[in-house]
Amino acid sequence: MSTDTAHAVAGEEHHEHHWETSTAPLILVAGLFFMVPMGFSAYFVYESMILTALFCGVGTPMVVWGVARWVAEGLVYKPLKDGLAGVALPIFIVSEVFIFLGLFAGYWSMRLPFEHWPPEGTPHIDLMLPVIMTFLLLASSVTIHIGEEKLFHNRDMEGFRKWLFITILIGLVFLMCTIYEYSHLAQLGFVPSTNAFSSAFFSITGFHASHVFVGLAAFVAVAIPAMSGRTNDTFVKCVSIYWHFVDVVWFFVVTQIYFW
Repeated sequence: MSTDTAHAVAGEEHHEHHWETSTAPLILVAGLFFMVPMGFSAYFVYESMILTALFCGVGTPMVVWGVARWVAEGLVYKPLKDGLAGVALPIFIVSEVFIFLGLFAGYWSMRLPFEHWPPEGTPHIDLMLPVIMTFLLLASSVTIHIGEEKLFHNRDMEGFRKWLFITILIGLVFLMCTIYEYSHLAQLGFVPSTNAFSSAFFSITGFHASHVFVGLAAFVAVAIPAMSGRTNDTFVKCVSIYWHFVDVVWFFVVTQIYFW
């Protein structure tokens, strides 16, 4: 190799862009921040449609842009095997645990003084649907694990894609179940402002559903490059761990909100 060629290669490696230093996840999370906590607060707390439209109008294109940029990087840039994900992911998961703990602690402090719960004005909530949703999330954890095995041990990209798409489909069905439940309860007059239980119910289940949506968006960011035979093992592993975390949190949501 000539000196000029060596310098050119070194320069190319020096300017390589890797997923682990991407700003796409930050853009995605910032968009979700505008859409979920800010948008929900504007609508349910301040009852301002103008603020709600403003926050969702800012957040929605940021989410789309973040996912699109993440996917584009997966198609164009070379993956980096040893990045910051091994350090960043545990910190992120711990921070998420404390957020959910804060929500549950607020619910417990509200729930414990009452002898009869849910309070008056709460319609009967069918418990069969959350059981079905639990089995759906359990199945999705199994399918993504099978996909990982296909990818990591056999380098079977076709098998990985198949199980990844099955996981995405199951996650979409879970979200459809949530939308159906919300629509049914709204028809019964059970909305976030009905009573204390309704506020906690929609806050906790909605917050969990938003995490399912983020997981699906991350799976899409994995799936589109995978269609071209490109993937990043670290990225796949991190998204899978996040999905398993969301599944574990759902067990607490079901037991505390539906069955207690």
